[in-house]
Amino acid sequence: MDLTTTYLGLKLAHPVVPSASPLSRNLDSIRRLEDAGAPAIVMYSLFEEQIENESQVLHHFLEYGVESFAEAARYFPDWRYYNVGPDEYLELVRAAKAATSVPIIASLNGISSGGWIEYARKIEQAGADALELNIYYIPTDPHVTGWHVEERYLDVLHAVRQTVKIPIALKLGPFFSSLANMALHFANAGANALVLFNRFYQPDFDLDLLEVVPHLVLSDSDELRLPLRWVAILYDRVPIELAISTGVHTHMDVLKGLMAGARVTMMTSELLRHGVQRIGEIVRDMRNWMEEHEYESVAQMQGSMSQKSVANPAAFERANYMKVLDAWRPDPAAVLPKSKLADPLPTVLPLRFKGERPNE
Repeated sequence: MDLTTTYLGLKLAHPVVPSASPLSRNLDSIRRLEDAGAPAIVMYSLFEEQIENESQVLHHFLEYGVESFAEAARYFPDWRYYNVGPDEYLELVRAAKAATSVPIIASLNGISSGGWIEYARKIEQAGADALELNIYYIPTDPHVTGWHVEERYLDVLHAVRQTVKIPIALKLGPFFSSLANMALHFANAGANALVLFNRFYQPDFDLDLLEVVPHLVLSDSDELRLPLRWVAILYDRVPIELAISTGVHTHMDVLKGLMAGARVTMMTSELLRHGVQRIGEIVRDMRNWMEEHEYESVAQMQGSMSQKSVANPAAFERANYMKVLDAWRPDPAAVLPKSKLADPLPTVLPLRFKGERPNE
């Protein structure tokens, strides 16, 4: 049974990779991930704001905000207590490379083409095997067009690509008017892989304090379907490697991602909930499934259910949307008046789709 895969030019023992998260915050945690069976480790992100916070320009604007609005100090977290600073991050990369035998993929999070990009070179010099460029951008200015947003992404990628020689994975969200076209632009601009997708954490309202507050919700397997669909569409149509990074919780999720065309599947929420030992458990279950279904290697299944490979390519497009809507039928028990629910029913049909046998 050959579970190996390649990603960013790196040969990995299997395709279950822990994604950027607090699990890689220190050297002990990184060692635990390796001991649990991680074939590579994506380190947590070093943020543009952490780097630029050391400059006088950002200091000026932070001070300006504090003087203007009583609440302005809450716009940014206190960087002294957020993970570690830029120099400490570089030292952690060096220490992780020295203390482990698996590839270390550093993560840099930013959206402008400023001086923070120089840290990409420093990360490379610290020994990182590859760099994940995590672009998290919410355009809120109504005068900023979609074209300007796309240009900003490409400008950042161009600047980092000119700075480093190590492979670059671009982690981004799904909110492009033409994601397939942007994927092609990213490939042409020098990205080696796309990680689909970045989760855009949504704030919540605290109605007691009347404040907008952060609200973290861990993913579940239902969220796999969006990246699964796009990996299947892009596979072998855009010259770039693909990784799935949302909704991966079980060995079945991993298998689906591989069959869609992903080189690796990345997880965080499952490891935060149930511990890093889940990596080994998922790999074991994946191996058992492959043996039962007579698969000899991961490479054999990669892309086997992509849009180019399936018998019905329209299942990924508009035709499937119409089919799903047409297939819905209500549960008769759910629409009966309450007074009728007490009466004995000869047969209660569950919510089902056409073509399925009702439960007797």
